Amino acid sequence: MDSVFQNLYEKYHQELFQFLFYMVKDRQTAEDLMQEVYIKVLHAYHRFENKSSEKTWLYSIARNTAIDYFRKHKSWKQRLLDNFDWSRDSVADIQPLPEEIAESNEETRMVYRCLEKCSTDQRMVIILRYIQALSITESAEALGWTVAKVKTTQHRALKNLKKIMEEEQRKEAKADEGVRLERK
Repeated sequence: MDSVFQNLYEKYHQELFQFLFYMVKDRQTAEDLMQEVYIKVLHAYHRFENKSSEKTWLYSIARNTAIDYFRKHKSWKQRLLDNFDWSRDSVADIQPLPEEIAESNEETRMVYRCLEKCSTDQRMVIILRYIQALSITESAEALGWTVAKVKTTQHRALKNLKKIMEEEQRKEAKADEGVRLERK
């Protein structure tokens, strides 16, 4: 079991940590939740039936662990909304997180800012599909949804995100126009 656990750790630790970090937006909490995930994996691995990949099984455990955390501390949807602040730069790590890499690109930062205005389900799908690069099938397995629900939610999320980004661009253009007028 030690070698199996070590293999899972080496393959998926960074991805799972990033997923949890995106969910809770706090490094210490994400680390604590990772420990809970590993404890659950150790206790449940003998029941793993290979009906899904190990990766999606681990994401499912991580997702459920995060939701349990939110339920214990506050309404989990409200907690996600309160803590899903992509513009905050409070994490220092040896390997840069996707958020830190994204800070170098203004358009990407806008996507992250606008993403926090999407629903919780939409954010989870976008995180899994585009940040964690899971397939639709893997995302469905990790979320406990049907493939159709993931596709529908992804479609709506992208449509909503585009609309929000267009609104933000209009606001920024008006603000820039106002600054230009004040300078004259």
